Parts: sequence; structure tokens; C-alpha cells
Amino acid sequence: MLTTSSRLRIQEILTRLSKGKQVSLEERIYINKHATKNQNVSSWLRKASLMQRNKPVYNSIDKLLNELDLNSEEPHSTYNPDQDDLGEWFTGAPSWIRRS
Repeated sequence: MLTTSSRLRIQEILTRLSKGKQVSLEERIYINKHATKNQNVSSWLRKASLMQRNKPVYNSIDKLLNELDLNSEEPHSTYNPDQDDLGEWFTGAPSWIRRS
């Protein structure tokens, strides 16, 4: 469980992160330490990272999806059919998943 002071510090750091402002290495380590132990902090970190990467969303469906927190944690892990070959995307997968 987070103390009030820890929660406020975490939220202040994540606000700066989401706006693309400077966050020190020590602050990132502090956030990650709490994110591994607390699901709420992990969710806040994912949302802050998503906000940092993306422009504001005005489409109601995209806004709903962002609020549901269904996005990938890895910014480059999504498949883009216009640029990616599905077979290459699964190169690290077990042989039974890869296409023959």
C-alpha cells in the first residue's frame, strides 16, 4: 500500500513524464520499483507512457480504448500490416507458431 506522500510523488513524476518533461534516472527507478509491486502504479505508468507517445485523442472510440488501458506496454510491439510482414513479426516465436 502506498503512503500519501509516495502516491503524490509518483503522480507528480508521472505527470511530468506524460508531458515529455525531464524525469531523472533516480525518479524512473523509484517509479519502476513501485510499479513492480503495485498494480495501480503500473497502470499509471502505462498511461503516462502512452500519453507521452501519442497526441491527444478526439475520437470517442480511441478515447474509450485509452481509458480502458488495453494498450501494449511496449511502444514498438504492435503489428502494422502496411509495413510489417507477419512472418517476420513472429521470428522469435516457437516453430509451431511461425509459418512454414
